[in-house]
Amino acid sequence: MATLLHLDSAVFPQGSASREVTAAFVRTWREQHPDGQVVYRDLAAEPLPHLNAAAVAAGVEHPLRGELAAELAAADAVLIGAPMYNFTIPSTLKAWLDHVIIAGHNVGPDSPVAGTPITVVASRGGSYAPGTPREDAEFVQNYLAKLLTSMFAAEVDFIVPELTLARTKPEMAELIPLADTSRAKAFSEAAEKAKTLASRLAA
Repeated sequence: MATLLHLDSAVFPQGSASREVTAAFVRTWREQHPDGQVVYRDLAAEPLPHLNAAAVAAGVEHPLRGELAAELAAADAVLIGAPMYNFTIPSTLKAWLDHVIIAGHNVGPDSPVAGTPITVVASRGGSYAPGTPREDAEFVQNYLAKLLTSMFAAEVDFIVPELTLARTKPEMAELIPLADTSRAKAFSEAAEKAKTLASRLAA
């Protein structure tokens, strides 16, 4: 029985591109794993406290940090909704990362998370793809790819819905066709990646 750890961090519960795509991923995952388990944390609805000196000193013995680390270690796969806010990840997701990364316990090539597939839905209102004017301001994929591979030796993959503000910003109206294409691609990738991952874990 495979376990998926699903984290959402978008501020708004409705109308969030990252939440919609992670939900599509989970639907396909459940279809493939009807007896599997999905452990869900809504980091916006129930934010974690910022890391403090006592939590750092306690490490894995800290009740919350120990719980989060155990939850991550027990997951066969991880799904993270990570919308871009001010060029980077939401602070609630950063708080989760600060708690769950515990030196001497789960960091390094021998980490219990090593090899775990982590799928990140990195939505953004504009486009930060290579060749675009804001390419150098992309600090979501770059950051999470580096962090999750170097700390956990995890396997990281991305789904990137772009231009999500095109239908609400008049100045972006001409980009609506590109936004719709990106959205459709994200949902297609969510279903495909969930199926592939489910099959891989069932093998």
